[in-house]
Amino acid sequence: MNLKGRSFLTLKDFTSEEIGYLLDLAADLKAKKKQGILGTSLKGKNIALIFEKPSTRTRCAFTIGCVDEGGHPEYLGKSDIQLGHKESVEDTARVLGRMFDGIEFRGFLHSNVEKLAKYSGVPVWNGLTDDYHPTQILADMLTLKEHFGYLKGLKLAYLGDGRNNMANSLMIGCSKMGIDFTIIAPKCLWPKEELIELCKGYTKESGSTITLTESTDGVKDADALYTDVWCSMGEEDKAAQRVALLRPYQVNMELMKQTGKDTTIFLHCLPAVKGNEVTEEVFESEKSLVFDEAENRMHTIKAVMVATLGENS
Repeated sequence: MNLKGRSFLTLKDFTSEEIGYLLDLAADLKAKKKQGILGTSLKGKNIALIFEKPSTRTRCAFTIGCVDEGGHPEYLGKSDIQLGHKESVEDTARVLGRMFDGIEFRGFLHSNVEKLAKYSGVPVWNGLTDDYHPTQILADMLTLKEHFGYLKGLKLAYLGDGRNNMANSLMIGCSKMGIDFTIIAPKCLWPKEELIELCKGYTKESGSTITLTESTDGVKDADALYTDVWCSMGEEDKAAQRVALLRPYQVNMELMKQTGKDTTIFLHCLPAVKGNEVTEEVFESEKSLVFDEAENRMHTIKAVMVATLGENS
């Protein structure tokens, strides 16, 4: 499958077959790395890593993934370049596109990553925006596939802030890959109706379902419970009201038992605020695969770079 030259901004732009290909490639690259076999597909490639928001997993994954394949990553923090301040995003894109072979962007406005992709002329990868977090979903899918052996037919329930970039992206990914997806959240924190309808369209092809509910009874039969911080970066002023609103949606052992399955796993994109969205007991339990998931950020991000920019992909 040829994804060469494509940008990776949201999973809306990719078919289930293309997503499956990226997951298979990630699994292959992961197996090779475990054997000490590294690639050369990014040899001679220079990659810009633009970070408006700080990051542990995204920055490390892009850096190591790039170096493993022979490329050179260049970190550009918000004080390093003029992005959208003294220089327009469009102009920065055109400059970086002349110097770099690929660009990663992690920041606030999704329109900024779209402008970078439109004006740079090189593949651009979304490391997180306010609307979407597609590289995280690939890591989640790889973790689910490694653990259960398949994706289609699994049931995943997401609890908490149902209108953030994680809930949006999980809904897109699950609906494309045939995973039954439930958002359990107060109605005021449900995703936009437009995105729900779009994803319901994807389920017609994949055979999965999308359910939205305010009741934690929605965890019944779930193979995986997923949560995220209750306050996303930039929303710190809403912390107190959000904690009060979402307290009933905390993932704890009682809730894990409510699925009725002793095989249910726990997932979280990290970093976690233990005691808020998840208890320490669940986070540290054998049900928790959060560190497999964190490691898989690197293997899946490497796969995205190799597939869209690599010379021997």
